[in-house]
Amino acid sequence: MNEPQDNEQTRDRLLQAALETFGERGFRDATVRDICARAGVNPASVNYYFGGKEALYRSVLALAFQEGDRRYPQDLAFDTSLSQEERLGFFIRALLLRLTDDSLLGSHGRLIAREIADPTPALDHIIDTILRPRIQNLREILPDLLGPGWRDPDIARCIFAIMGQCLVYQHSRSLVDRLYPEVIGSPEAIAETADFITRYTLAALRQLAAGSQT
Repeated sequence: MNEPQDNEQTRDRLLQAALETFGERGFRDATVRDICARAGVNPASVNYYFGGKEALYRSVLALAFQEGDRRYPQDLAFDTSLSQEERLGFFIRALLLRLTDDSLLGSHGRLIAREIADPTPALDHIIDTILRPRIQNLREILPDLLGPGWRDPDIARCIFAIMGQCLVYQHSRSLVDRLYPEVIGSPEAIAETADFITRYTLAALRQLAAGSQT
């Protein structure tokens, strides 16, 4: 009677243990034995529930991104009834809130940071299923703000410039906290910083749109 529930609990324990272990050691150094010991389950459980270490890692990596989506959804950034400026603002705000969430900078953040710095084949799956749709959304927003005639590489540079303004608050968190902690010191400050990044980006895009393209 309780077997389905027990199976689900075991699977959840494995996911949580794998999230912590992969976050600490990375995919290559983490072992199935260590993960199962942390979860308190038989080592054969990884094959039974996930089909192997690689599949478990893909599931855990997807879980880390999905948790961020659950807390900070991007729905409004995809809402075509809004102006492009509003959509861009919602994209930036959700991304910055996610990147500065201290609880997500634990196992979730470590895991994602490790994967980006030392990618495995799982990153391609995450890019195709999770990241590419968001990049494509920006790819649809930016031409309306830049005007016609811009080449794809230039639009890509704009996309990375936008993301970079947000990512610095995660990847350089130790410097931000020591130099200007007040810029992300509270939810209100984070919202103000997101609004600033949006205004800064829109001003830059308008300047680009007004200038000649080479």
